Amino acid sequence: MSSTNPTPARPPAAATTAGAAPAVGVLPAVRPTEPAELPAVTDRTLDNGLRVLVVERSSVPLVEVRLRIPFAGLGADHHARAEVLAETLFTGSPRLDRVGLATEVQRLGGALSTGVDNDRLAVVGSAFAVNLEPLLEIMADVLLGATYPDDEVAGERERIVEDTAVARSQPTVIAREALLARLFGDHPYATGIADPDIVGAVQPGHVRALHAERVSPAGAILTLVGDITPERALAAVSAALGGWSGQAARPAPPLPPLGLGPIIIVDRPGAVQTNIRLGGAALARSAPGAPAQRLASTIFGGYFSSRLVDNIREDKGYTYSPRSSIDHYQVGSRFTVAADVATEVTGPALVEIRYELGRLAVLAPSQAELDAARQYAVGTLALGSATAAGLASTLSALAGAGLGVEYLRDHPRALAEVTVDDVQAAAAELLAPTGLVTVLVGDRAKILRAVGSLGPVAES
Repeated sequence: MSSTNPTPARPPAAATTAGAAPAVGVLPAVRPTEPAELPAVTDRTLDNGLRVLVVERSSVPLVEVRLRIPFAGLGADHHARAEVLAETLFTGSPRLDRVGLATEVQRLGGALSTGVDNDRLAVVGSAFAVNLEPLLEIMADVLLGATYPDDEVAGERERIVEDTAVARSQPTVIAREALLARLFGDHPYATGIADPDIVGAVQPGHVRALHAERVSPAGAILTLVGDITPERALAAVSAALGGWSGQAARPAPPLPPLGLGPIIIVDRPGAVQTNIRLGGAALARSAPGAPAQRLASTIFGGYFSSRLVDNIREDKGYTYSPRSSIDHYQVGSRFTVAADVATEVTGPALVEIRYELGRLAVLAPSQAELDAARQYAVGTLALGSATAAGLASTLSALAGAGLGVEYLRDHPRALAEVTVDDVQAAAAELLAPTGLVTVLVGDRAKILRAVGSLGPVAES
C-alpha cells in the first residue's frame, strides 16, 4: 500500500544526523573488520610422519579434505613425471579401476581431485561428513597402491602433451615462463609448465617409480574441516592411513641470487600487444616486514583501487587488467607486476609502471590509501577462511609454510600496525624498479626503439 504522506526534502550533507542516510554521491565510511574467533585446531602427527589437522565446523554436514605431500624435485624429468602422476593417481587401485573409483566417490556425495606444482602434490576432496571413513579408504587405496595402468598413463600423457603444447604457445604463458626463467635461473621454480617433449617420453614405469619414491606420509599434511569431531577424524585417519609408509621428502634447493640485467625481449613477430612482466624477490609470509610489503603491493597494483590500475587503465587506457602480486614458495617468495598492452604503447606503459613503482618507493602513500588497502587485505583474508573449504585450503597452505592457525589472528593485527612510513620503506627495499627484472613478449622490431631508450635490451 502506498503512503499518502509527502516525501520530505533531503537535508544537505552537512545536516545529516547520526543514523540518517548519507547524501547522494557521499560514500559511507567502511566499518572495520571485526576479528573472528580462531578455530580450534587439533594437531597430531602419526607414527608414520603424517601430520593431521582437524577443525570441527558443524555449519554444514560436509567434510573438506586437503592432503599436501612435499614433492620438490630437480630437473625437467621430475616435473614431467610429476604432471603425469598427478593426472593418473586415481586411474586405478588394487580394488577399482578409474570408473570404479569415480563411481565410489560420487556415491559418497563427494569429489576428489589432484594437482602438483614445484613444491607439493595435492589431493583435494570433500564428501558428506557421515562418509568420511569410506572417503579416506578410497584415498588410502591409491596412496598405498595406485596401479597406473599402462593405457591410462598413455592416454593422460598424450592429453598433457597436447594441453601443454597449446598452453606454451599462449603469449601470457610465454611471458610467465620467461619471467620465471629470468628470476630463478636453473632452479626448479624456473619452469611452470612441463616441456611437452619430455612429457611425451614418460612411461608407466617412470610414474610407478616416482610414486614409490615420493608419495610418502613423512612430512605430508592432511587437513580436515567439517562436521566431524577430532576424535572421530583421528581414528578414521589412523585406520585408513596408519599403514602408509615412505621416506622423508627431499627439501627444495635454495634459490639462486637474483641477478639484474638488461630488459629481455621475447620476440613474437606480428604480435599486436606486448606482455609486460617485472619481477623480483619478496619476503616470506613469516618475515617481520611481510605485512608492510603486502600493503605496498596492494597500494601499487594489488587490487582494483590501486595506483597502477588508476594510472594505466583508468587514466591512460593502456590495458584492461594490470596487477601486482606476491607469490610464496617453499624456499622463497617473489613479487610480480603484469600488464598486457597494445604494441604501440609498450614504451609509455613501461614508463608509467616504473614511475608508479618509483613514486611509492620514494614517497609514502596517503593515510587514506593505506587504510583502504589494509581493509582490503584484512577482508580478503577473512573471506578466504570463512567457509569450510576456504579454511581447509588456508590451513593447509599455512602449515606447508610452517605457520599455524594463529596467523589468521596475528597477520591482521600486524597489518593494523603498519604505518605509511613502513609501506614506503618496504617499497623502497622490495618494489623499487632498480631491483626488478623486466621481460617483454612482443614484436621486437616495433618495440625495440621505445624500450631501448629505457635501458639496455637483450633478446631471449
